[in-house]
Amino acid sequence: MKKIGFLSFGHWTPSPQSQARSAGDVLRQSIDLAVEAERLGMDGAYFRVHHFARQLASPFPLLAAVGARTQKIEIGTAVIDMRYENPHYMVEDAGSADLIAGSRLQLGISRGSPEQVIDGWRYFGYRPAEGEDDAGMGRRHAEEFLELLRGRGFAQPNPRPMFANPPGLLRLEPYSEGLRDRIWWGASSNATAVWAAKLEMNLQSSTLKNDETGEPFHIQQAAQIRAFRAAWKEAGHNRTPRVSVSRSIFALVNDLDRAYFGRDQENDTIGFLDARTRAIFGRSYAAEPDVLIAQLRQDEAIAEADTLLLTVPNQLGVAYNAHVMEAILTTVAPSLGWR
Repeated sequence: MKKIGFLSFGHWTPSPQSQARSAGDVLRQSIDLAVEAERLGMDGAYFRVHHFARQLASPFPLLAAVGARTQKIEIGTAVIDMRYENPHYMVEDAGSADLIAGSRLQLGISRGSPEQVIDGWRYFGYRPAEGEDDAGMGRRHAEEFLELLRGRGFAQPNPRPMFANPPGLLRLEPYSEGLRDRIWWGASSNATAVWAAKLEMNLQSSTLKNDETGEPFHIQQAAQIRAFRAAWKEAGHNRTPRVSVSRSIFALVNDLDRAYFGRDQENDTIGFLDARTRAIFGRSYAAEPDVLIAQLRQDEAIAEADTLLLTVPNQLGVAYNAHVMEAILTTVAPSLGWR
């Protein structure tokens, strides 16, 4: 059995070919898509966060709205760029959204990827500390966030408060019990996957990672997952970690599917995230169901993961994306033992 969710980047563009022509369209359709996903029996609704782009950005209003409209589905991010985040304010936002959703948040966080603007985090008021780069700043913000989620008091109370305080040092409120165990780290390298395991975060591995061995993407990603689990075991944590991978997968079951995705990418590609980081991007899967099943059996990283996030083309609209998810659930997942 495998948990299956969708991952939306929340693109919008004022084009007549797009079903999402404004930010308002994307936000409302994201809520509707989560409702449809729950109806179909999907396990998760996940959203990407990008700043300075025509995509989803501030995640917590959306997560809270989805939580209020659904009952069972997991609601998450993949990922929040921690270079842009105030850990204290984020704990309050996350706690509120998690309580509204009934403890269903699964928050993916990371140091982030190259953005639309140069050093966009500086416009949010953040600067790396002396001797620290922006990646280090993102990891530092993440560690502060994780510590605050433990719910320990740290702030000295006012001796003459407006309202009565509980005894001792005060913590941030509202506090959501158990959210600390539902934080995931989006790792692009084996080293950061190991780092995440030591800090007791779950692992999110995307459709790209640092090209560390020259092997096919799914083999490198599977090795990353095994390194994460080995580090987790060595750290001696008490709970079992979760691992997700993301894939673009389309079962071609009608002419519209074939028109949209019949010539989709069939091989890994190589690119550069910055001047120094060579990355490998995983292939897309698009084929008739029987061919698709055979291809997916060979993907070692999917086999290693307990959760699969299907990246969806959100600009094609809620109805079509519901069809994409239903096709995977009914024509592919049972034959692979995911359902």
